[in-house]
Amino acid sequence: MQMADAIRIVRLEHATGLSIPVRMTPGSSGCDICAAVSEDIIIMPGERVLVPTGFCFEIPIGYEIQIRPRSGLAIKHGITVLNAPGTIDADYRGEVKIILINSGSADFKICRGDRIAQLVIAQVAHNTIFIEADEMESTSRGSGGFGHTGM
Repeated sequence: MQMADAIRIVRLEHATGLSIPVRMTPGSSGCDICAAVSEDIIIMPGERVLVPTGFCFEIPIGYEIQIRPRSGLAIKHGITVLNAPGTIDADYRGEVKIILINSGSADFKICRGDRIAQLVIAQVAHNTIFIEADEMESTSRGSGGFGHTGM
């Protein structure tokens, strides 16, 4: 995908009047996407919801769209993408819906047109295969896992 490449988008009827995903600044990695809800949704603390966006995407083979939280919603309200980053595969053609969870302490209201997540286009290695082996080359880290550097 080159700089001038485009991803085709189909707007579903319930997204009428909503903005297509857009970068809020020229240097933004992600494009904000809005809620295509017909009525407000209240997410109670600890609750998760599936929020429609009203858009389908034609993603080129070799790419994916990653669904990521918006940092402002996360820090101010505890609203995040539950399976972050969510993955939209190149061969999926249905409506993109966002799984949000309220990890905050207060109810949170989502209204039509609210920016609820961001989409990041990422290249995916499709020519990689897995080969079973009896052993692996060693590294200085070895099998050190969580906290292996002292954090």
